[in-house]
Amino acid sequence: MSRLRNYPGFLGMTIFCLVLLYAPLIIVMIYSFNESASITRWGGFSLVWYEDVFFGAESAKFKSAAWNSLVIAVCAATSATVIATLAALAMLRGGSFRGKSASFALINLPLMVPEIVTAVATLIFFSTIGFQRGLLTILLAHIVFCIPFAYLPIAARLQGIEAHFEQAAMDLYASRWQAFRLVLMPLMMPGIIAGFLLAFIISLDDFIITNFVKGAGIETLPTAIFGAVKQGIKPNIMAISTLMLLVSVVFVTASYFVSKLGNQNR
Repeated sequence: MSRLRNYPGFLGMTIFCLVLLYAPLIIVMIYSFNESASITRWGGFSLVWYEDVFFGAESAKFKSAAWNSLVIAVCAATSATVIATLAALAMLRGGSFRGKSASFALINLPLMVPEIVTAVATLIFFSTIGFQRGLLTILLAHIVFCIPFAYLPIAARLQGIEAHFEQAAMDLYASRWQAFRLVLMPLMMPGIIAGFLLAFIISLDDFIITNFVKGAGIETLPTAIFGAVKQGIKPNIMAISTLMLLVSVVFVTASYFVSKLGNQNR
């Protein structure tokens, strides 16, 4: 079998795609250290814009938005992880039941539906039932959206755990709850942690759904950045974007290695 990388033009196309994807991010990161207020002219290396993020005139607004994002992300990731864990147990340990295929499709539906469609549908739903928009509507929307992201690593981990571990525990007079708590749960923990980390970063970075369902005067960090950009791109926005990018990379990398470590320890 011939390797894909040996095809003519593959290397060039790969480099082009990587440049297209990552060059804008690299440029933003570089200019976040620009001493000049210009976003096009380099004025020397400086951390002045990072200092501005934490102590500048707009720091209070961004700190409040960051706190909202953090609280929502933690609550949404925790709730989504619990629901995803129960869903994975039902789908993979619950045997056959009516509507199993439909349930699987429903769990993964947010992955297949365009996010803008989900945002509009969620906004219409909240408006129809007369639910006042605010932090709670953002949280509920994020929980629903994050469930499939938490479900995938948890289900993948659970699929690799043989049922005989639980059966052996119950043969040794453990109850179903004890077999789950003392045997299955520790084995599932790498997948659960990976699912939580992935759901957390998805919630923290979300803009489209949040922008539709947030109430007046409520901001998360992505929506605060968007509002600031509409007034003109400033170097402090590049600094905030760089910090968010680094946080995203750390959490996604941690999720990957936790999941990989769990697979190695099976």
